[in-house]
Amino acid sequence: MAPRVLVSDELSETAVQIFRDRGVEVDFEPQLGKDKDRLLEVIGKYDGLAIRSATKVTEKIIEGAKNLKVVGRAGIGVDNVDIPAASRRGIIVMNTPFGNSITTAEHAIALMFAVARQLPAADTSTQAGKWEKSKFMGVEITGKTLGVIGAGNIGSIVCARAIGLKMHVVAYDPFLSKERAEEMGVTKVELDELFARADFITLHVPMTDKTRGILNKEALAKTKPGVRIINCARGGLVDEAALAEAIKSGHVAGAAFDVFEVEPAKESPLFGLPNVVCTPHLGASTTEAQENVALQVAEQMSDYLVKGAVSNAINMPSITAEEAPILKPFIRLADVLGAFVGQVTEEPIKEIEILYDGVTANMNTRALTSAALAGLIRSQVADVNMVSAPIMIKEKGIVLSEVKRDKTGVFDGYIKLTVTTESMTRSIAGTVFSDGKPRFIQIKGINLDADVGSHMIYITNTDVPGMIGFIGTTLGAAGVNIANFQLGRDKQGGDAIALLYVDGEVEDGVLERLTAHQAIRQAKLLTFNVD
Repeated sequence: MAPRVLVSDELSETAVQIFRDRGVEVDFEPQLGKDKDRLLEVIGKYDGLAIRSATKVTEKIIEGAKNLKVVGRAGIGVDNVDIPAASRRGIIVMNTPFGNSITTAEHAIALMFAVARQLPAADTSTQAGKWEKSKFMGVEITGKTLGVIGAGNIGSIVCARAIGLKMHVVAYDPFLSKERAEEMGVTKVELDELFARADFITLHVPMTDKTRGILNKEALAKTKPGVRIINCARGGLVDEAALAEAIKSGHVAGAAFDVFEVEPAKESPLFGLPNVVCTPHLGASTTEAQENVALQVAEQMSDYLVKGAVSNAINMPSITAEEAPILKPFIRLADVLGAFVGQVTEEPIKEIEILYDGVTANMNTRALTSAALAGLIRSQVADVNMVSAPIMIKEKGIVLSEVKRDKTGVFDGYIKLTVTTESMTRSIAGTVFSDGKPRFIQIKGINLDADVGSHMIYITNTDVPGMIGFIGTTLGAAGVNIANFQLGRDKQGGDAIALLYVDGEVEDGVLERLTAHQAIRQAKLLTFNVD
């Protein structure tokens, strides 16, 4: 059955056609997003939901979306989606962060010109029949220093445009390397130095706990007298009340804002102040940008629903369409490794370590880790998936670590999952052979080579003679057919394990008859999703 998508906001017909061309059924109802009751009534029928800003994907909507797998936001902001609720339900939330990068950067540059030359006030005065040349004395851009807070997608474009305007550019971004700064032609500085040097400051960072109020009263006091401030990123990055006071005092010469702490912005401390330019969140409002993000979200959602490719997801590692077929068998492997440990570990887990050896170390390990965590938790929570599993692990306070290393053994690459509880440490390793099927290659440090089946019996015992016969006879008497039988031990007379791939479920009492043998400590039926 073809996946089904609801488009509940305005998207172009070209974008809607992309869904159809990719084999996705699509219902285009651009006014439905404004009717939350009607949306709640129908959302359960859909695998995907494509939105802009009008549709509010609340926790209540998510609870009613029984089949929903992905929400795609045509645009960068996802404030209208309850991401924690979507993540808990295993719903991928995508946005389109690159579709409006140029448009937003250009708007920031336009506002910089506007506040430098007081263009809006001059326009209003002139159209009112006044001719106030001396009143609107501006400043040049050339030779001035632009301080860019945030040198990511949009910020880097702003830097390039400013350099083209013959400005000096200093940038603050904790993730900006010295090499990348040199490549961009900007000077990497700390925040206080940026405040001291910049004639203009423009912000291009997301809203986080660390960036909220990054330009507060204390920060504004550190800025260069006569500075002009532009914000096309997010409302709340700048303390509007503190900025208003700085403008009134003359310390700040002007400001240009496209975003506000409260939107729609019906009032603000900045309104009515001299040389303050305000626009109604127009950063992405160009014909080209709106079409680009619509096409991009349709492509991203279709790729996920049809091919399993994940791009620009807010709450899940990205998987490109090219790597999806290569990664798929290893995702299955990671899942079964997690499922094994989850089913045999009865104590609360304190730590998880995932080792990627050889070729697996160069793969998309974030996706593999998410799959391993999903398999691990599934024995407790049936509807967990790669989106919700990392959230659950974090909520439980479990320490998670990844280790990557070059090839160390006979296999080109393998994955080893180790968990630690209060009283023990358990590990399992596996690989993928040329047939694309997962294999167990080590359990509790004991080497073996076992196919993974839908139903498997895991036995731990002391290495004594006669175990193969006892296990085979006991299962045969119970009508259990053994498809594959693998044994391993750490030393003669030491710890041993048996892993049996059987044809189906095992009747009650069979495992008890196995553990009646004095050498067998544990016998457990495990189930795996190997389809």
